[in-house]
Amino acid sequence: MAELHNRKAEKAVEKDTTPTLKELKDAIPKECFESSAVTSLLYLARDILYCAILTVAAFQIHRIPSLPLRVIAWATYGFFQGCVGTGIWILAHECGHGAFSPNQRLNDFVGWAGHSFLMVPYFSWKITHARHHRYTGHMDKDTVYVPWTDDDLAKKKNVRIEQLKHLTEETPIVSFLQLIGHQLFGWQIYLLLNATAGSKSLPEGAGKMGPANHFNFMGPLFTGSQRVSIALSDLGLLIMGSILYYASTQIGGWNIVLLYFIPYLWVHHWLIAITYLQHTHPDVPHYTAEAWTYTKGALATVDRTIGFIGRHFFHEIIDYHVVHHLFSRIPFYKAEEATKAIQPLLGEEYHESKDESFLYSLMTTFRKCIYVSANGSSQPGVLHFVRADKSN
Repeated sequence: MAELHNRKAEKAVEKDTTPTLKELKDAIPKECFESSAVTSLLYLARDILYCAILTVAAFQIHRIPSLPLRVIAWATYGFFQGCVGTGIWILAHECGHGAFSPNQRLNDFVGWAGHSFLMVPYFSWKITHARHHRYTGHMDKDTVYVPWTDDDLAKKKNVRIEQLKHLTEETPIVSFLQLIGHQLFGWQIYLLLNATAGSKSLPEGAGKMGPANHFNFMGPLFTGSQRVSIALSDLGLLIMGSILYYASTQIGGWNIVLLYFIPYLWVHHWLIAITYLQHTHPDVPHYTAEAWTYTKGALATVDRTIGFIGRHFFHEIIDYHVVHHLFSRIPFYKAEEATKAIQPLLGEEYHESKDESFLYSLMTTFRKCIYVSANGSSQPGVLHFVRADKSN
């Protein structure tokens, strides 16, 4: 696996401590924090236009006389519609952070409509995602991709810690099949089971009825004041589900699978892959409650690049994710400028991976980053991934 490239500007001043949040904010031009409803709506209109063009084109695929060519055409449609859908997902994500426009009602309407279209419970996700940003990298309170510790995994497997490396050396085919399951069902498992969340990530004053999932407005993920919002999320899913059912009665269920559900799987493949790789890398730490701070947690993320698809379709959410975790109200189209402004202050604490393909990183990271340990760390409360491969 390629090592992270730690970038340091020539004029950067060496520091023994992490820059404060105020220092980082002061380094960013003030206009970077200003969102534009017009600009954001134009991006949304562009993505909706792409979606419409692809859909119209898909309705012509049946005219292709050759079955193999029709298969290729549907596969191409599914991939690119999935890219477009991911872009719409990301714009709704901007709404959830209040970065889409200065008007929060507009943000919530667009976010609810965009996420409901993609069968995502908008307000439910918005609430738990805000907790993720509040506690990124916190081993107890983060809500997503909290890794196993060596001690917990050893107890679960009923082995000694020294045996863990051998235990996690799965064959490539096993790891590949596990990765496929992770990419196909990871998002749904998270929504239904609150999987990979920290043991203390549930909010105080939350409900007690039923499971901790993103659809249960009486459950332990949400407080009483949030129940109406969760019910609105569920309503959005019911509306979209009804639309899909009605459409299936008009054009056939198989056409709905090809037109909607194949792109849907692509959207959630990208969503899981992007989120996983933003927070999982051998060089990125996690923190116990004693060592964690908001700024350290936000900096425990990775900027990556996948070229044109990431910059154009995915609105650069992969390229400039570190600054997004520091200041989530910065709109995506100003994230590059903001990132360049804080790099001199961060120096080696800015993490960027650019010499490895995105999908290759996904495969190798999934195999190697199994659990974290404080062993070998020079700082108490700082945990790093133990690389589970035969070379270590």
